[in-house]
Amino acid sequence: MPETSASIASFWNAFADSFDEEADHGLLDPHVRAAWAERLRSWTPSSPADVLDLGCGTGSLSLVLAEQGHRPVGVDLAPLMVERARRKLTGAGFDAVVMVGDAGDPPAEAGASFDVVLSRHLLWTLPAPEEALRRWVGLLRPGGRLVLVEGRWASAEPDGTRSYEAASAPLPWMGGVEAERLVRVLRPLVRTLRVDPLPDPALWGRPIEDERYAVVAFA
Repeated sequence: MPETSASIASFWNAFADSFDEEADHGLLDPHVRAAWAERLRSWTPSSPADVLDLGCGTGSLSLVLAEQGHRPVGVDLAPLMVERARRKLTGAGFDAVVMVGDAGDPPAEAGASFDVVLSRHLLWTLPAPEEALRRWVGLLRPGGRLVLVEGRWASAEPDGTRSYEAASAPLPWMGGVEAERLVRVLRPLVRTLRVDPLPDPALWGRPIEDERYAVVAFA
């Protein structure tokens, strides 16, 4: 593993034990979980669909997708995150594939053709987010969907952001990316797209003041 990838993996490994404490990470609150389940249903086709969950973390969204009848494949660079995701899914009775890999350049073992490619709050962590977007679109079947849950947290960056950037390559979308900018990058790559604002506190377990949204783009 290149030095940069090793640094990034080490950073996120350190958060594996506490990651699910955030309401939108662990989905432990039934109201937050229900809000995300409803959104996922609105963004995905009828089940069963093959869904690539990039930067899957501890697997909370993969688990909801599996419960909805889909076939998720999770990819995350941090081995401890992947370990927890596997345990979460198997503990619920699912044998979904979860593997260690670079979400920005997914491993061939994950698959080459999906109905949905999903990521949530991942683009800011990537040294080359625009290259990653091109790769992800290339993994979609005709009519497939790229679902990007993103935001701009310029005034509320995640804890540890500075140490993360110091430990890795420069991150062009540090602090998140505005919907307008992301749409400009995506338009030449997809057939059509839409932006769904996500201000609902039920999704985050608290009121939010920054920009939160999802882009749903169709190949």
